[in-house]
Amino acid sequence: MLTMFEVFGPLLVIGLISLPIIPILKGKVTAQNAKFRVLTQISLFAATFILVMVFQINGLVAQAAEVTATTNGMVGSLAQGLGFIAAAIVTSASAIGAGIAVAAAAPAAIGAISENSDNFGKAMIFVALAEGVAIYGLLISILIINKL
Repeated sequence: MLTMFEVFGPLLVIGLISLPIIPILKGKVTAQNAKFRVLTQISLFAATFILVMVFQINGLVAQAAEVTATTNGMVGSLAQGLGFIAAAIVTSASAIGAGIAVAAAAPAAIGAISENSDNFGKAMIFVALAEGVAIYGLLISILIINKL
């Protein structure tokens, strides 16, 4: 069961990290002030990330000791390991391929829409097809993992 701190603590941290960027989104700051606010937000994010990692190290060490105490050595076979590697390769290759396809299709679609707004549906189909490549890769990796 989660405590109230575990539920609302991360939400509070995310809200505090997001505070410096709100005036920038509203357009009420100068360029110099916006630069300071963005740097402040990046610094807050980095500090929060470091704090979370520091607090998690103790839990990870305890969990690793528990796993080591219950199992002696590695569990699994070479086939399982190769299956997980295959799933990772499928997911990463499809995501990279989809990114390359969207990088080529989206600017062309924007250009076509800017010339003639009636081309919106036709142009967005090509962008959606490129995004589908990543989804198909994810589905294949899920099928691979289910077989293990």
